Amino acid sequence: MANAASGIAVHDDCKLNFLDLKAKRTYRFIVFKVEMDKKQVVVEKLGKPNETYGDFTASLPADECRYAVFDFDFVTEENCQKSKIFFVAWSPDTAKVKSKMIYASSKDRFKRELDGIQVELQATDPSEMDLDVFNSRVR
Repeated sequence: MANAASGIAVHDDCKLNFLDLKAKRTYRFIVFKVEMDKKQVVVEKLGKPNETYGDFTASLPADECRYAVFDFDFVTEENCQKSKIFFVAWSPDTAKVKSKMIYASSKDRFKRELDGIQVELQATDPSEMDLDVFNSRVR
């Protein structure tokens, strides 16, 4: 079903891969891309469980928008190992205006398709989603 605001649909693989990340921890992260010609959100990259935060950020293009989810592991103040699923709306300043508008108008509907997101980040610059930001959002 296409998003009324933007006309962008969500490919089934997006939801299926997200469920694998959430339930089975099959992936560390998933990068999603809007395919303009097909008017749908598709999976662009699946990060293996052993990939790092650095691999994740390297998967986001410097001048194009993307959506992404990242399974972030951390240790609580009580010394418990936990993880939270972050949704990242990556919209760099250097991206084309039309692309930014399509990603912005499709984001809420797309995010609702991914049941289980715990933290949302909007980033226009790598500094807005560095590890310190992730750590501060889980505390």
